[in-house]
This record gives sequence, structure tokens and C-alpha cells, in this order.
Amino acid sequence: MQNNSTDSQSLKDAFATFNEFSSQLTESYRQLETRVADLNDELQATHDDRIRELTEKERLASRLSLLLDVLPGGVIVLDGEGIIRENNPAAEALLGLPLLGTLWSEVISRAFAPRCDDGHEVSLADGRRVNISTCPLGAEPGQILLITDVTEMRMLQDRLTQQQRLASMGETAASLAHQIRTPLSCAMLYASNLKRPRMDDAQRRQVGEKIFSRLRHLEQLVDNMLVYARSGKSGEEFFTADVLLADLQQVLEAQLQSSHTRFNWQDETAGQRLYGNRQMILSGLINLAVNAIQAMEQGGDLKTRASIDDAGQLKLSVVDNGPGIALEAKRKLFDPFYTTRKDGTGLGLAVVQAIARAHKGEVKMYSIPGNGSTFSLHLPIFHSTQSQPEQPASESDATTNIQQMA
Repeated sequence: MQNNSTDSQSLKDAFATFNEFSSQLTESYRQLETRVADLNDELQATHDDRIRELTEKERLASRLSLLLDVLPGGVIVLDGEGIIRENNPAAEALLGLPLLGTLWSEVISRAFAPRCDDGHEVSLADGRRVNISTCPLGAEPGQILLITDVTEMRMLQDRLTQQQRLASMGETAASLAHQIRTPLSCAMLYASNLKRPRMDDAQRRQVGEKIFSRLRHLEQLVDNMLVYARSGKSGEEFFTADVLLADLQQVLEAQLQSSHTRFNWQDETAGQRLYGNRQMILSGLINLAVNAIQAMEQGGDLKTRASIDDAGQLKLSVVDNGPGIALEAKRKLFDPFYTTRKDGTGLGLAVVQAIARAHKGEVKMYSIPGNGSTFSLHLPIFHSTQSQPEQPASESDATTNIQQMA
């Protein structure tokens, strides 16, 4: 009887344990279903996001493709081996040949015809000029080339430059005619006096000197005008500042004596060399020195100094102790035909500025009324590390530059 009671209790315990495990399994299953449902929702949301992103990327790719197709500039994509993998229609239209799958080097040899005057642009075989910009693809090897046709823009720029030059020539011609008229009228007036029968030899000599003075003024005006118009650097050579300043002293010797002007020069350049038109630069210094002498009407001290400025350029300074320059005159000082002297040509400083620009330099002026003036000509130094002065690029060099873009 006792055994039956024990078995019954064991069976009850077994059923209780089963029910407990069953409840736990049911709860675990319910949680699993809930988790699966959550994961399905998350997966669906992620799938929907990916579909939206893919759709947006496809829409963006389509827009970019349309944009590339309508771009006026040519777009070329090169891989790491220099083979064209993509291009837009404008690129084929510009270069005039099929591009996809072609080596960029082959395109260069067939479509481009570089010239020595191309500069930052490149000439095509049909005569048009293009500008080429490059950009790396990023993580993968290769480049993107953007080719822009600048032929029409160059023609418009040339036409505008020509019109500006013609307008400038018209203004210059009018000003030059006005400048010539006065000394020419004076010379003609003096010449007419030679017809007077009662003039003695002394009077004739005096009139002749006046005529010669006016003609010399005309010659100076024409010479300065030619230098201003050319602004070139033909006849270039190497030279040092001490030679230039010694030449200046020799040229000015007679004028220094007649004007009672004391002159001294100082060279602090340690033999640094300039490269350019020595006579033209000397002419610019002469103009500065003559202006200084004329500013010191009662004579004075004229100093010239060669030094190295803060930018590493050679600085040629002309310093006088004259009356200085008024503020209103400073604004127009370098304008052609502007002068404050009755017999001035108005081209001296304009010529100096043109010479400086032709040698990639500049002219600076410092003056305080009553304390004299300083004019400085700043010119680049030719360093010993430079192999030779810059020369125009050859056609082979231009071809090499295009190839290096790939």
C-alpha cells in the first residue's frame, strides 16, 4: 500500500515537472516568435531602405549620365593603364575619333598637334585649342580628364585685345600729336626768323641753337615713345649692377657738371647678376636720374644704390633731395604724357615702368613733399641654379606635357 502511494506521488511530481517545462517552452516559443517578427520587420525596413537608396542612386546615375551627355566639355575616364573606359559624346566630337577602349597615348598622337605658343592650352590637329584639367579617381587607379574647347574664347580675347590696342593707339596718337605740335611749331617759328635779312651771325647761331633744342626735344619724345610702344627685351645679356651704375655715371657726367649736382653710387649686391636688355635698363635709370636732376633746380645730391630687397630681387634706387612730389601728382605720375614740366615729354616714367614690366619687375616710388624722392627699379636676379633663361616650349615638350596628364 505504501508503494502505491509512493508511485502516485512520483507521477504527480513528473506531471508537475512536465507542465513546468511545457510552460517554459511555450513562453520561449512565444518570445522566439516575437523576436522573429521583430527581425522580419527590421529586415523589411532595411530592405525598403536599401531599395530606396538603390533607386536614388540609379536616379542620380541617370542624371549624371544625362549631365555628361549635355556637357559642352569632353569628359574622359582613364584606368590605371591609361585606357579610356568612359567618355561622353562631347569628348568624341572634340577629338574627332572613337575613344572607348583606346589608349590615351594613341589619342594624343592622332588628335593633338601641340605648338610652341600653346602655353597652358593645347592645339588640336584641326587647329582648335583646348584646355585639359585632370582629377584622380580616388581609391582606384586612374584619372578623369575634362577637355574644354577655348578656341572661341581665345578669338574673343584676341579681338578684344586688338580693339583695346586700337583704342589705346588712337589715344596715344592724339596725345603724341599734341606733344609734337608745340616743339615743332617753335622750331618752325625759329626757322622763319632765319629769313630776316638783317640778322647777324651771332643771332643766327642763337636761333640755330633754339631750333636744334626743339628738334632734340622731338627726338627724345619719339625715342621714348618707341621704347614705350615696344616694351620688349631684344638684345639680352648677363650683367651686374656695378657695371650698370658705372655706365650711368659716365652718361650723366656732362649734365651733372652743368647742373651742379653731386653724384655717388653704391653697390651692395655682391656681384649678383641680372639677365635682360642692359641698354634698355640703363635707359630707364637715365630717365629716373634726369628727372631727379631736373627736380633739384639749384643742384643737390643724387644717390644711386644697388641692393637686394626683401623679396630677393635686385633693387636699383635713385634718390634726390629735391622738393618731393605733390599728392595729386603721384596718382598720374606713371600715365603716358603726364608731366609737370613745361618742356617735359610725359613719357619718362611711363617708359621706366614699361621697361620694368618687360623684365618681370616693377617700379616703386616714395616721396614726401619737401623731403625729396626715391624711385626704385626692382628686377629679378638670375641665380646660378638656373640652367638658362626661360625659353618658349617646343612642340615635343608640349606633347610630353599632355602625355604626363595620363
